Amino acid sequence: MTKPHLTLFASLVATAAIGWMAFSARSFAAEPDDATTRTNPRQEEIRSLVDKTIRPLMARQDIPGMAVGILFDGHTYVFDYGVADKAANKPVTADTLFEIGSVSKTFTATLAAYAQADGALSLTDKASRFAPEFAGTPFGDVKLVNLGTHTSGGMPLQLPDNVRTTDQIADYLKAWKPAKPTGTVRTYSNVSIGALGWLTARAMQGDFATLMAEHVFKPLDLRHTFIRVPESEQANYAWGYKDGKPVRVTPALLEPEAYGVKTTAADLLRFVNANLGQPVPDRKLRHAIYATRTGYYFDAPMTQDLVWEQYPYPVTLDALLEGNSSHMALNPTPVRELSPPMAPTPVAWVNKTGSTNGFGAYVAFVPSKQMGIVLLANRNYAMDERIRAAHLILTTLDGARP
Repeated sequence: MTKPHLTLFASLVATAAIGWMAFSARSFAAEPDDATTRTNPRQEEIRSLVDKTIRPLMARQDIPGMAVGILFDGHTYVFDYGVADKAANKPVTADTLFEIGSVSKTFTATLAAYAQADGALSLTDKASRFAPEFAGTPFGDVKLVNLGTHTSGGMPLQLPDNVRTTDQIADYLKAWKPAKPTGTVRTYSNVSIGALGWLTARAMQGDFATLMAEHVFKPLDLRHTFIRVPESEQANYAWGYKDGKPVRVTPALLEPEAYGVKTTAADLLRFVNANLGQPVPDRKLRHAIYATRTGYYFDAPMTQDLVWEQYPYPVTLDALLEGNSSHMALNPTPVRELSPPMAPTPVAWVNKTGSTNGFGAYVAFVPSKQMGIVLLANRNYAMDERIRAAHLILTTLDGARP
């Protein structure tokens, strides 16, 4: 029996309701012993490269703690630095949970693609198919793929400050009018991806956080990845820092879908590994992960996938800095639709940035090179520093292949 549509965003209400520079670094599995080093002779080389890159970055940017994950040639590494809690001088460890901000959007895209693989929706569906209360409005006519690529025509980065309830957001979206025709400009938007998330939940007839856990987190064995951190994991939840004061994200409308995931470096590497093409037993999920790297719009210098952004590899640092600049995030930029959409290519640098008030994240990977990187920090530090560090580490490793 088909369940009735929930009131707009009702499911969101349910889900929303100094020794600091002391260094520690570890391999994902364990501290290397002689046997490990013989099996993987590059381990110490990688450790040294990450050390030389990350420790000065932390000093420059006043970052209390970081976790850095590397995937390279079939090996996984995680290196921990500094502290998760300055007051308690608690070090970052394998179990430390970081807020990943907008990197969360890649999980939302994956769930939407899973729903498509499962037959619950098509990305070419209009919003009004799952939210009939918006029929006849500009928002109701926006396709899911445009929500997932920030090309609705002018969704704002954030909801206005006076939009705080489900009724207010419904009224806001009913009154919303695109500044430009849908599919002609890219305007980076938490509202857009948030809407994709709740429409996906409607299509799947469930609660967004529950669906994410059931269809994405659990099948990928992401045991330390959460939208709401359970009481049993609170001790592992790092504090973020802004102006030297501890902060964490505030639950809000659209937060679960747009920027609400908390995870460890090791878990996020597992997600990256799945995106690199490693075996995923669930066929629909495997197809969904692959499908999120379909290119829909070209927004020089990058191609906009379903949330992910990609660049032809090899890629210059300047191109990455431009594509991840504040100009691209805060201003409408003209796009060219790719028709038909560009099939996922392995020869690409695929990336996503993420921030909350007290945390900064960056994820990048190159499928053809079977390499990727995760940078997690408990401070929202400069975006260009993240890009420079990741580019230096991955291109150095790639260039030093035997």
